[in-house]
Amino acid sequence: MQAGLEPEDWKPFDDVGAGTKEIRIKDSQGIYRVMYVVKFEEAVYVLHCFQKKTQATSKHDKDIAEARYRAVARTRKATK
Repeated sequence: MQAGLEPEDWKPFDDVGAGTKEIRIKDSQGIYRVMYVVKFEEAVYVLHCFQKKTQATSKHDKDIAEARYRAVARTRKATK
């Protein structure tokens, strides 16, 4: 991702914040998600990683990622 390549299994997840994406990982032990933002030049920000237990992403997991997205945006704004 840092080199501009896309993961094999991902989807946009703009509910959390503009430019947020979600990598979907499935293996023999379960289903996992990684929410990240790659739109900023200086870094790839991993907002939240978790194991999926249900079909839909829980509000709790979305809230965590959204709070971290806002924290990144605030920090970037304060350092400009």
